[in-house]
Amino acid sequence: MSNLKQDTYKTILFSTEPSLFKEKNSKFFGYAFPVTNEEQVKTYIEELKKEHHSARHWCYAYQIGTEELNYRANDDGEPNNSAGMPIYGQIQSFDVTNILIVVVRYFGGVKLGVGGLISAYKTAAQMALETAQIIEKTINIHYIIKFDYINMNKVMRVIKEKNIDIIKQKMEMSCEIEIAIRKNNAQNVYEAFQSIYEIDISEKE
Repeated sequence: MSNLKQDTYKTILFSTEPSLFKEKNSKFFGYAFPVTNEEQVKTYIEELKKEHHSARHWCYAYQIGTEELNYRANDDGEPNNSAGMPIYGQIQSFDVTNILIVVVRYFGGVKLGVGGLISAYKTAAQMALETAQIIEKTINIHYIIKFDYINMNKVMRVIKEKNIDIIKQKMEMSCEIEIAIRKNNAQNVYEAFQSIYEIDISEKE
């Protein structure tokens, strides 16, 4: 068994088209969006409120983060824990993060009761996730490498040998490259660069 921590996570690649679940004349539209911060969450919810301005409820749950998770569930006027938490339960069930799921409800005149609501919101969230393309990503650490132009070949040799992703680079008399390393390989790469004289490597803030 390796003692390495898991350094991958699952998320969705694109926003989904709405999936529709109907229950006793009520309509539940389920949406899934990839998000990495709360600003994006707000923007998506505002857009849906404009698009579905005559709906009754816009209930949602999101989870952001890979190692430290930040999540929220919102019932938006439905009975306590009858909407947000069933939606969040599906995020957990599909084991995804950096995701927002919104279920928009149009009330059809017949009350569903708390049990009916829980089931409807859960189903709409599940349908949204089933249509989403779920992908696995690695948790990466970003380093900034600073060096003089004369050391370019040494740096590029390590980057090539270790198959490192370059995020951005600035090549002048003094050069700066930002690289992304999968977390489990990060220490090894850091030490490889640190062992080269006249090269400065530090973790990106």
